[in-house]
Amino acid sequence: MKLLGLGLLLILGYGLFTSLVYFRQEQLIFYPDFPGRQISSTPKSIGLSYQNVSFVTEDNVQLHGWYIPHPQEKAVALFCHGNAGNISHRLQSIQTMHELGLSVFIFDYRGYGQSEGKISESGTYQDAQAAWKYLTHIRHYQAEEILVWGRSLGAAIAANLAATQQAKAVIIESSFTSVPDLAAQLYPLLPVRWISRYQYDVMKSVKNIHRPILIVHSREDEIIPFKHGKQLFEAANEPKMFLEISGSHDAGIQISRTRYTKKLFEFINSL
Repeated sequence: MKLLGLGLLLILGYGLFTSLVYFRQEQLIFYPDFPGRQISSTPKSIGLSYQNVSFVTEDNVQLHGWYIPHPQEKAVALFCHGNAGNISHRLQSIQTMHELGLSVFIFDYRGYGQSEGKISESGTYQDAQAAWKYLTHIRHYQAEEILVWGRSLGAAIAANLAATQQAKAVIIESSFTSVPDLAAQLYPLLPVRWISRYQYDVMKSVKNIHRPILIVHSREDEIIPFKHGKQLFEAANEPKMFLEISGSHDAGIQISRTRYTKKLFEFINSL
């Protein structure tokens, strides 16, 4: 009887934990309040002029972003940031893009920063499409002048956009192949492929991108294993390049800055 009772407790506990994961998926994926939704700084603090931008999605959600022009631009980078914080926490990325000779358009997804709305997977895809439309319809950029660039969760959003638009090129940094693939590694005892309400299928998107693509990943990434980046590279269409960096998921780009910027110069100048 004791063994039976213990077994029932284990089954009950497993069921409760599975239910918790199922219903709290949004909180496990999106972190708009970490370290905060406040805009804590602007490109002005790194010596760059910028313009505040408000634009509206197809489902009538108002979003906020920055347009940072470059006086001798090679292209404009449409940047999709990661799952935590907002555009004010990406000044290092903006600085790097400016040094590469790029104008930058960076925006916050719905529910992030000063953007309105409630976060969702389909919503983030609409947000990126609205950012593309802003650049092409309001700023009058041609598709071949736009470099679609995404990091971490933003790589999934950027890849989805690039699979539907003929951009100049695509940069995918520190990306997973899909949410279920990553979740299966994080929660090996749970039926995550059955219960996942989010897909962010980067592998599917990458296979449908037919523009030059650079994939960046660190072998020491503690959040998204290196094999995800390699699998995406193997699935990508030519022309393609791969950059292996060192360091953690968040610090790798800074730790490998010299190698990183050199490869980016090489990739952008090859376009």
